[in-house]
Amino acid sequence: MVLESIKDKVQTVLGPVEPEDLGPTTTHEHLIIDFSFMLKMPKYEDNHYVDQPIELGNLGWIRHNHYSNKANLDVTDVKTAIDEATLYKEAGGGTIVDATTLGIGRNPDALAKISKESNVNVIMGAGYYVDAVHPSEMGLLKSEDIAQTIVNDITVGVGENAVKAGIIGEIGCTWPLTDNERKVLWGASYAQQETGAPILIHPGRHPSATSEILDELNKSGADIQRVIMGHLDRTIFDLDGLLELASSGCFLEWDLFGYEHSYYPLANLDMPSDAQRLDLIKSLVDRGFDDRIVIGQDICTNHRLVKYGGHGYGHIIKNIVPRMKSKEFSEESIYKIIVGNPSNILAFA
Repeated sequence: MVLESIKDKVQTVLGPVEPEDLGPTTTHEHLIIDFSFMLKMPKYEDNHYVDQPIELGNLGWIRHNHYSNKANLDVTDVKTAIDEATLYKEAGGGTIVDATTLGIGRNPDALAKISKESNVNVIMGAGYYVDAVHPSEMGLLKSEDIAQTIVNDITVGVGENAVKAGIIGEIGCTWPLTDNERKVLWGASYAQQETGAPILIHPGRHPSATSEILDELNKSGADIQRVIMGHLDRTIFDLDGLLELASSGCFLEWDLFGYEHSYYPLANLDMPSDAQRLDLIKSLVDRGFDDRIVIGQDICTNHRLVKYGGHGYGHIIKNIVPRMKSKEFSEESIYKIIVGNPSNILAFA
């Protein structure tokens, strides 16, 4: 049963708000995240960079090898997060979805502090990331147990201040799905059915990953129209594949804006530029899907923060929206993608 107390509202870390109060929204970020499990050791001759602090002299190397520096993967400083969220607010931003889930450093009380001090709406995720960071007892849990954990995060809250989650996810999936990841998807589906919350998916790095995930969600009774399929920037590159995904009814999310680096260390593929992202999105908009698209930046490393010479959370508002206008996106489509669509999917159904 949908929770009547938050039906048609968006649940932020400071409490429910009306959808129209979200303003410009980035639907996939990480204000606080411990991404240390992603450490990828560099070539032997570059090992000395692993333990160095981030500084101007090694920033170029870190930008090219951002998973090979420990300090870059430790995005847990609350003061820095407040400063960066404040810059986002000053750029015109209204809401940030923090997609950090269990196993990668979710910090509910920190998110509430960041939201309060920056005056930015923050929406916290619930659920589990990929198999590699699942708790040791995951194999013993049932989908119903996982669902109950998610439901509790949404209805009861977590941390000292009982901070409540407002989205299920990002639910971490690899390719192909592991048994435990499949079980988590079913748990997320059950939790959605009980609460009315949206689901945010981190798909595996393969074009067929999205269909495998949607198949599990369909079988488990999820409302696919209340699902955001993330990371399309590095998952599906052809228009036909995107149109097929769009036909499922899910929301399509390009969430690596600002990642203007063709070298992608986690897979053997060339990453698109922001211009190429916009061209694909425009092709879908022209085919009538402008009400199913959301975007973000998935900032999960320090080198992308303003403090460390990066673009920060305000990149979409300051740089991408003007480029959308130059690429002849209509004002209506821009509004939908930046404001309207996020408010629709983030409101509890």
